[in-house]
Amino acid sequence: MNYKEEQYDEIEALESIYCGELEVLETEPYHKFAIIIKSEEYEPETENGLACTLEFTYTVNYPDEPLIISIEETENLEEEDTEKLMHDLEQVMNESLGTVMVFTLVSIAQDWLNLQWDKTKFSREENAARKLKEEEEAERKRFEGTRVTVETFLKWKEKFNEETGINKRRELAEKEGKKLTGRELFMTDKTLDQSDLKFLDDGDAVKVDESLFQNLDDLDLDDEDDNDDPDYNPGATDNDSS
Repeated sequence: MNYKEEQYDEIEALESIYCGELEVLETEPYHKFAIIIKSEEYEPETENGLACTLEFTYTVNYPDEPLIISIEETENLEEEDTEKLMHDLEQVMNESLGTVMVFTLVSIAQDWLNLQWDKTKFSREENAARKLKEEEEAERKRFEGTRVTVETFLKWKEKFNEETGINKRRELAEKEGKKLTGRELFMTDKTLDQSDLKFLDDGDAVKVDESLFQNLDDLDLDDEDDNDDPDYNPGATDNDSS
């Protein structure tokens, strides 16, 4: 067999099939050429689609012996994907010995890229959906407050009283015999704890939004404006006094 002639004939056929896509890199001692392949939806310099360049180099006794193949200039292909593609090409090449095979190899690589792109898109969609679900779950937990039980509520209430100084004001007022304001009475009323505990015992664990308790100083619950006049009657009218 005249291997050189066989190789020249294949090159001419390939240049006709892949017009403008095949680039001859070397002609001596044997032809070396490159063909660019792209997956569906491929867009240069984006994450859309896959692409690579297949480089072929004829050997002395091709096609009765394998030719040299390399995968160059990959786009959006992981290293392990490139290795898998090369493995498939080598397998097809060994099964096709005795006949010219470059067109077959390029077709196999083209189909492989399209299939891999479908897998890549599916994986990206799955990851995006999972990420969105995680973000929505985190957002939901951020707004639902802190889930508490009787024990955790008592610990939180005691800590809250200490941090806001309510316990100290209550102790000081008891020592000095001072009258607590309406807001302080509200905050130190132990019956409120018991009613909260009864509510917790009567049902499932509830959620507490601590931010609701941060601005209690703004509540107008003081008794400082109460009239100390024993004859003062807020319901009386001018006619009654006359």
